[in-house]
Amino acid sequence: MNVKDFYFDLPQELIAQDPLDDRSASRLLVMDKETGEIEHRIFRDIVSYLKPGDCLVINDTKVIPARLFGVKEDTQAKIEVLLLKRKENDIWETLVKPGKKCKPGTVLSFGDGLLTGTVVDVVEEGNRLIQFHYEGIFEEILDQLGQMPLPPYITHQLKDKNRYQTVYAKHDGSAAAPTAGLHFTNELLKEIEDMGVKIAHVTLHVGLGTFRPVKVDDILDHHMHSEFYIVEEEEAKKINDTKKNGGRVICVGTTSCRTIESAAGEDGVLKAGSGWTEIFIYPGYRFKILDCLITNFHLPESTLVMLVSALAGREHVLHAYEEAIKEKYRFFSFGDACFFTNLH
Repeated sequence: MNVKDFYFDLPQELIAQDPLDDRSASRLLVMDKETGEIEHRIFRDIVSYLKPGDCLVINDTKVIPARLFGVKEDTQAKIEVLLLKRKENDIWETLVKPGKKCKPGTVLSFGDGLLTGTVVDVVEEGNRLIQFHYEGIFEEILDQLGQMPLPPYITHQLKDKNRYQTVYAKHDGSAAAPTAGLHFTNELLKEIEDMGVKIAHVTLHVGLGTFRPVKVDDILDHHMHSEFYIVEEEEAKKINDTKKNGGRVICVGTTSCRTIESAAGEDGVLKAGSGWTEIFIYPGYRFKILDCLITNFHLPESTLVMLVSALAGREHVLHAYEEAIKEKYRFFSFGDACFFTNLH
């Protein structure tokens, strides 16, 4: 399967640069994953497609202000550091720009020395391991000095940090938001629960690998990045009970989807626990648990378009995207949403 099979031409002006004031006022393209039939709605209309006995799976990871701007202590040269993965003893795997100047032993300073870091190693893909030194609580210092790590295609400054955070974000650890969840408000979630729909929380800390382009022609040669996930016992039970009782499991976002598909056994039962997922879902994949998916519009030739194509078929998905471009839907992180379901 060639990466070019997942290409579509996206006009630059359809890439949403700012979030809407009202989260649930985004547009919603609803597609029947079997027939390809399309309906155009507003996101809060999602309630008319949900049924009592369904289970909505949400990813409650919290984006950390992972982008730090500082200087090299010896030369005062400017440096930008992006925190990717927390290791032990205040060591983080990071992406450093410019990286070439940051050899092991280099000392970096942020916020006039409020936070310092020493490069201890260079690992795969040129990422740096940095050991940080500070007084007090790391998260509080990060909150003070760090900026939200918006994706490269968003060039506007974010006025309110919380708009790149879901309303249910709880566990610190992501370098990117699970953006399908940005459309939900607390009121909408309450309305959904009151209808008799269960809401199950899982946690997957989204890495920047989410935005990494597929650089090989044959998608089977693509190496998927790994991300840490947690599924609690009680949440696994909600999802397993839904399947047992004939309800639908509806994932909010590709991250929730990848979490439950990684943690599921071949028997279709979700196992509680934690681990690293490297699952790469593309056409031909048989879903073990997921029935329907709420997601944003993704980049051409991305692993996320491949995942959606595994669920609804490549032709249907590319047709939906064509339709969305024609109707001027807003794309990517701050854009509109799609719902892949069964309409009949």
